[in-house]
Formats: sequence, C-alpha cells, structure tokens
Amino acid sequence: MQAIIADPAALGLLLAIVYTVASFAQLIVGRLIDTVPLKRLLLAIVAMQIPLFVLAAYAQGWMFFVAAILFMAFVFGAIPFTDALIVRYVDDRMRSRAAGMRLAISFSISSIAVYLLGPLVKSSGFAFLLLAMAVIAAVTLSAAAWLPLVPKR
Repeated sequence: MQAIIADPAALGLLLAIVYTVASFAQLIVGRLIDTVPLKRLLLAIVAMQIPLFVLAAYAQGWMFFVAAILFMAFVFGAIPFTDALIVRYVDDRMRSRAAGMRLAISFSISSIAVYLLGPLVKSSGFAFLLLAMAVIAAVTLSAAAWLPLVPKR
C-alpha cells in the first residue's frame, strides 16, 4: 500500500474507485426512497456511518481502503434525503425558496468546512477527523430519530 500511495496517479485511481463505487449509493437510495419510509431509511443509513467511521479511524492499508469505500457509500447514500424531504413535504409554492435556502446553507457550511479541514487534520490527524465524523453522524442520528414517521404520499 505504501508504494501505491506514493504514486499520485495510483492514489488518484484509488480515490476514483472510492468515489465511483460510493456514487452508486445515491442511485440505490434514490430507488429505495420510493419504496421505504424516509425516516427508517435515513436512520439505517446514518446509523451505519457511525461504526464505519470508527472502523476507518483505526484501519490501516487495504482495510482502510475497504472502510473508505463503505463509509463513503453511506455518506453519499444520505445525500438524496434533503431533496426528497423538500419534494414530499414542502408546498409547491414554497419549494424553490426551500431548495434555494438549502443550497445557500450547504454552500456556506461546506466552504467553512473546507477552510477548516486542512488545519484541523494537520494539527489533530486523520483519525481524529474520522472520529469527529462518527460523532456528527451520531448527532444526526439522534436528530433524525425525532422526525415524524410520515407515511409515503
């Protein structure tokens, strides 16, 4: 693994594999959203993130690569929920405003996260970042547990 990550092209290929495999999770979850209640599916996906982030924090070599594919699949799998919630539960007249607010908040938070990510990882390490992501997933899980279980429209 050391020889592979020393080569930028090989490292890029590994990252491309992780993101390609994980991106298919969005398609799978998009299909599941139409058949499984949103809350149950969201809780399952977010609950899986917690142990996968913890596993990845302590994994080395190829085990980390496998863990990265798995945790990224569940991270990418959580992406369609916001749009599904907006489509299902926001009135048609307010939908564009809600989607616009979602984008504004997402871009604001993500730009701050990118700005802070480099110094945080440099000072605390990548394992700390993964453990912090596990904590964020746990907070997300507890917040999602409070969502009402509304049947599919």
